[in-house]
Amino acid sequence: MPSASTEAPTTVGATASAPATDSRDARGPRDSRMAPGGPGYRRMSFALFLAGVATFALLYSTQALLPLVSTDFGVSASEASWTVSAATGGLALFVLPMSALSERFGRRTLMTASLVVAVAVGLLVPFAPSIGALVALRAVQGAALAGLPASATAYLAEEVRPKALITAIGLFVAGNSVGGMSGRVITGWVAQEWGWRVAVGTIGVIAVACAVAFRLLLPAPRHFTPGSLRPRVLVRTVRNHLSNPLLRRLYAIGALFMMVFGGVYTVIGYRLTEAPFSLPQGIIGSIFLVYLVGTVSASTAGRLVGRLGRRGSLYLAGGTTASGLLLSLADSLPLVLLGLVLITAGFFAGHAVASSAVSHTAVRGRAQASALYQSAYYVGSSAGSTMGAVAFHAGGWGGTVVLGLLAVLGVVTITVLGSHAARVQSRRKPAPAH
Repeated sequence: MPSASTEAPTTVGATASAPATDSRDARGPRDSRMAPGGPGYRRMSFALFLAGVATFALLYSTQALLPLVSTDFGVSASEASWTVSAATGGLALFVLPMSALSERFGRRTLMTASLVVAVAVGLLVPFAPSIGALVALRAVQGAALAGLPASATAYLAEEVRPKALITAIGLFVAGNSVGGMSGRVITGWVAQEWGWRVAVGTIGVIAVACAVAFRLLLPAPRHFTPGSLRPRVLVRTVRNHLSNPLLRRLYAIGALFMMVFGGVYTVIGYRLTEAPFSLPQGIIGSIFLVYLVGTVSASTAGRLVGRLGRRGSLYLAGGTTASGLLLSLADSLPLVLLGLVLITAGFFAGHAVASSAVSHTAVRGRAQASALYQSAYYVGSSAGSTMGAVAFHAGGWGGTVVLGLLAVLGVVTITVLGSHAARVQSRRKPAPAH
């Protein structure tokens, strides 16, 4: 999966410039990999789109339902939030090991196994007898889903021609966004009529259909070469990435942005069920349609960086997010919604800038660099979900906003330190010889 693989959209406007009938690259040798219009490309694209839908519909299936989960089990918002944190935390912990397993057993095999386990667990989730059992099931589900982002991008890089790769990855990430959004919206309306258990069961059934279609449609890999599991090589690559100050800053920025986003969208349902809003569950689920704003902000991130530079773009993303947090304090529904729009736009833009910078910065071991970013990203999601709920329990919505503002301040501080480090490094460079 790309470094922007989460629910963040990517730029999908770039299309392959090579016609499908041209099976040779500029240097002459035949290229048997897939391209738009060619054999298997549409099947592959639709299969991975469905995998993305299933992954993120399952991953965040309980987020819009937390008030109902709290009521059913008689637990607080912070306890119920663990049904989200456990899933994202499991994914964060297992995405790097899964990337190594895909090198040995194959991308399609691992993606299929991951979906099968995640879907099976998803069908058990509605029958959880206690909050502890529900959290445990969600943790297993998140760990299983780690096999999708660990393998999808590698599959595409091996099976799709380079000029078509951006478009192919964009379709997969679009599936992530659609799954994350539609899963929350569907569960909100279904739960309003039949309760949260039927709602998550509905997502499980949808995921079964997506998983079956994925396995039937995805072409068998033709260019995969199995490798050996070499822990020493993996550890050395990870250590090298973590020793890079710029990558460390980018990982922290991704985690902090996601901490804001995870905290806000975990708690917003509780805020909107209370006075003065008192909205029904279906309407609260529909609030997640705001995710569509992220599609626009992330798709324009490239142009934003071109005008403002990476650091300028991060400052703008942080300022937009902070403005949204402050607006959301109002007791006016239109202002709260505008605040959510700004938070969402700022988050997705900042995430797109940081994640793309990871791929640009890592010269070697880009897959592991991306996996580390995803780990940090989902650690931020897990921490934000839990800490945002704790802050809400302690200080209401204002407590969650303060937590978000502190995270944004962290983004700005890290960016300022990065600018200072870049200036210091440029001064140390020897003058060119004349």
